Amino acid sequence: MEREIVQDIVIVGAGIAGVTTSLGLYRLGIRSLVLESSDSLRVTGFSLSIWQNAWKALDAVGVGDKLRHHHRPLNGIVTTSLVTGKQIAAMPFKPTENQEGIEIRCVQRTKVLEVLVNELPKETIRYSSKVVSIEESGFYKILHLADGTTIKTKVLIGCDGVNSLVAKWLGFKEPSFTGRFAIRGFAQFETNHGLELRFMQFFGNGVRVGVVPCNEKQVHWFFTCVPSSQELKELKADRAKLKPFVLKNLENMPSAVRACIEITDPDGFLSYPLRYRQAWDLMMGNISKGNVCVGGDALHPMTPDLGQGACCALEDGIVLARCLAEAFSKEKEEEEVQNKKIEESLKKYAKERRWRAVDVTTTAYMLGSIQQAESKLVTFLRENILPTFLAAQYLKKSGYDCGKLNGS
Repeated sequence: MEREIVQDIVIVGAGIAGVTTSLGLYRLGIRSLVLESSDSLRVTGFSLSIWQNAWKALDAVGVGDKLRHHHRPLNGIVTTSLVTGKQIAAMPFKPTENQEGIEIRCVQRTKVLEVLVNELPKETIRYSSKVVSIEESGFYKILHLADGTTIKTKVLIGCDGVNSLVAKWLGFKEPSFTGRFAIRGFAQFETNHGLELRFMQFFGNGVRVGVVPCNEKQVHWFFTCVPSSQELKELKADRAKLKPFVLKNLENMPSAVRACIEITDPDGFLSYPLRYRQAWDLMMGNISKGNVCVGGDALHPMTPDLGQGACCALEDGIVLARCLAEAFSKEKEEEEVQNKKIEESLKKYAKERRWRAVDVTTTAYMLGSIQQAESKLVTFLRENILPTFLAAQYLKKSGYDCGKLNGS
């Protein structure tokens, strides 16, 4: 067994929320240790829709421009009905007389993580470090790792995903299953794919599809549906069935859009059930307790219908780093005084993030339910009365500003 490690701040999970929090603290002169269960950076998924709220967070830690150089901005969002084949809503992202420009880019997930991690000191992330249990020792928390290591810390931050051990310790319930299933892919074209740089979404007949170019040769796409129990069983058991299943459900898609799915390598498909944290759990749950808190998917797992999962994780990192820095502003301070400051700083973070999390997760769930509903009434409302309202939710929820690290 290794000796016990003592660390002021420990972050569990080297995903987007975890490394953003660590980098935010580092920018403020505070070191942390990030524990990652994998033996290297673990990336689930291919690309992310980075909306303007997330760019503000990336700029706050000084890495926004490093990502902008490699990913083209999209110029609008277009919604098309799979029932009628007609375009039912279009919204430009470029500046107009009554609206400021909207910045959204489709960014490779690995690039986001790499850019963030490369700004951290090399020893910040400890790989192959799976936390198996949490023990209390006065104000401190003792983390027991799978390899026998124990780590004693003043602050424990759980950014360990949907199945978060830290969230369970805080008393959160397991995220709820929506009944919907998602399949994602990433298409790499040898030449220009010929698609406009727009966020294109299609829904109807019980499915929702999105196609988002990253640049002239790379396209991210997603497909969500409500499969039967037999279909779900087969799709989980055999990855080879994912591609034909998607194409079968998209026979009426434009050929240029179908091509993105057709050229995707069968091994490049990712599938998973859609889960989310119910509003009541977020309103009443312990986002922080003493010197422990959660962020990212550990706090607010949500459906992908707003494209805000990673964006909100970036926001969490900025707000958490800013709040926590208040407890470490003085080098020498009585332990009892600092402990009180730590608890208050995490309460402040929880208060700031609670209603933002409720708002975004609930809106995403509502959008997904409306977009995939098959009843005649909902279909009529969705395609004749609600399309502009639904499209506007993307802009409304991405208009949030998490602020700068120093609070100014």
